[in-house]
Amino acid sequence: MLYRNGSQNQTNGVQPNSLQPENNPALIRLRGVQKSYYTAAGEFPALKGIDLNIHAGEFVSIVGKSGSGKTTLINMIAGIDRPTAGEVWVGDTPVHKLSEGQMAVWRGRNLGIVFQFFQLLPTLTVLENVLLPMDFCHRYTPRERVERTMHLLELVEIADQAHKLPSQISGGQQQRAAIARALANDPPVIVGDEPTGNLDSKTAGAVFELFERLVDQGKTFIVVTHDASLARRVQRSVIITDGEVFNGQVAKAVLAESVDLDSETVHSVQYSLGGSHVRMKV
Repeated sequence: MLYRNGSQNQTNGVQPNSLQPENNPALIRLRGVQKSYYTAAGEFPALKGIDLNIHAGEFVSIVGKSGSGKTTLINMIAGIDRPTAGEVWVGDTPVHKLSEGQMAVWRGRNLGIVFQFFQLLPTLTVLENVLLPMDFCHRYTPRERVERTMHLLELVEIADQAHKLPSQISGGQQQRAAIARALANDPPVIVGDEPTGNLDSKTAGAVFELFERLVDQGKTFIVVTHDASLARRVQRSVIITDGEVFNGQVAKAVLAESVDLDSETVHSVQYSLGGSHVRMKV
């Protein structure tokens, strides 16, 4: 079950979002999330007590430098990694408590993931790559799967590439195919880990416009990026540095001023705004 009121997404397509995020309870809730890795050099704290709320229908960017904890944070939400301490909730699902088997089923139906390097299977056609998640999750009839795949490829404007292998299409087209695959099972939440990081600026802008259209149609998008210019285009940004998140006011000021995203600079901006603590519910 995904939504707190017990309802599920019953549609086969992307539906308009009729409610503003502030009128909904938070769809994604992180409470005191910590993540530490242990190496020969000792303990490395990647996340330090993160509190974060994301509402249904929001387009949120997670911004920070390499090594700041962006990917670790997105992996907590996607269930790819588990917190050392704290809780991760998506709707009524305690993601931090799911077994590996439960996680695979939950993720397949409720979450779409778009990777920086596309991760398309090279021996399958574009159409077959998009079909695969529906096959794994036993969604729709075989005929409905093909119809839905073609609908999604039309949505991302590469239906004419359906029968080509990934190696036969451009990087931008491969990323569009990856987005169609992420939408295959009609998940309410899409996460992207640097989804435009391997694209030129023009293609990255076009892909971001596609994300914006999908949000307008009701999807919740969470995108990890180090590109401040793209981050300024979303509804809300969260800055993470040294494993800590900064509140919306600080994030907005940092991105507006186009300053470096290092810890010292962000703390300085926060201090100038009168903040005293960075680990705030966002």
